[in-house]
Amino acid sequence: MQLSDFDYFLPDHLIAQFPPAERGGSRLLHLPMQGGMADRQFADLPSLLRAGDLLVLNDTRVIKARLLGQKDSGGQVEAMVERVLNEHEALAMVRASKSPKPGSWLHFGGTWRAEMLARQGEFFHLRFEQPVLTVLDAAGALPLPPYIEHTPDGADAERYQTVFAREPGAVAAPTAGLHFTDAMLAALAGQGVAHARLTLHVGAGTFQPVRVENLAEHRMHHERYSIPAETQAAIRRTREQGGRIVAVGTTSLRALEASCQHGDMAEPEGDTDIFITPGYEFRLVDALITNFHLPKSTLLMLVSAFAGYERMRLAYAHAVREEYRFFSYGDAMLLERR
Repeated sequence: MQLSDFDYFLPDHLIAQFPPAERGGSRLLHLPMQGGMADRQFADLPSLLRAGDLLVLNDTRVIKARLLGQKDSGGQVEAMVERVLNEHEALAMVRASKSPKPGSWLHFGGTWRAEMLARQGEFFHLRFEQPVLTVLDAAGALPLPPYIEHTPDGADAERYQTVFAREPGAVAAPTAGLHFTDAMLAALAGQGVAHARLTLHVGAGTFQPVRVENLAEHRMHHERYSIPAETQAAIRRTREQGGRIVAVGTTSLRALEASCQHGDMAEPEGDTDIFITPGYEFRLVDALITNFHLPKSTLLMLVSAFAGYERMRLAYAHAVREEYRFFSYGDAMLLERR
């Protein structure tokens, strides 16, 4: 398939600039296994799941990854931390009039600085004098997606995190999880729908456009994931008892499917650049909760592989007609794999 196969028309006013007034107050487009689609509310989710199902949540926490500062020369610089490597080192995208050279220093917030060690492709390897997360917390800004036009504020600091966020390291939220409240998770548990956690730190590459028409030439960015032993056990138990594995978000799905590339959860942790397009054979996930994705994006390709290409084209056309809200702060879908 070609990149142009995943284009669609989206009016600008359907791009959600803010979350709904209440967490969980979103709409939900349901595509059941037997076909068709139904307009629901996210609050209806408990009625669409059943006892024995297992929700798999991504517990990554968004870090304040965007840093503004100066080079030694005084020139302006912007760094977007892509991955924290260890306590003092990180990979980052760096924008400046002239790229910093190895051995030079970047200064942030008048207090903090980082040495540029080396360039690795599109990323710069930085070593901070103080712990990376300390610097980001003090001088960084929340990296809202480029299609959200307002400056991040205190409301975003709360609403652009899931209620189950725990492991810091993402530069973008696993947005399907933003709809869940503690009360919703408790209600689902009360009816026998368990949940388990994994961690996949979403990288800045999630916002990078596909630049080739031939999808076979596209190379995905790498993301780090980890599936704890208790989650692996819960998945195996659910499958043995006939329950469904319900991935909350494309990040959870990518981690689960990446773990099965060489056997059933044979690789419970590692780096993945898995690129899922129509024709992919899913090994683990039965249903997917997700938001609506950008035209020509790898995530639109993923959901088209999961639910069916023509089925997704019809669903997106329906969502535009019915004026669903799109992207990170938008509405949700529940997709059941046939």
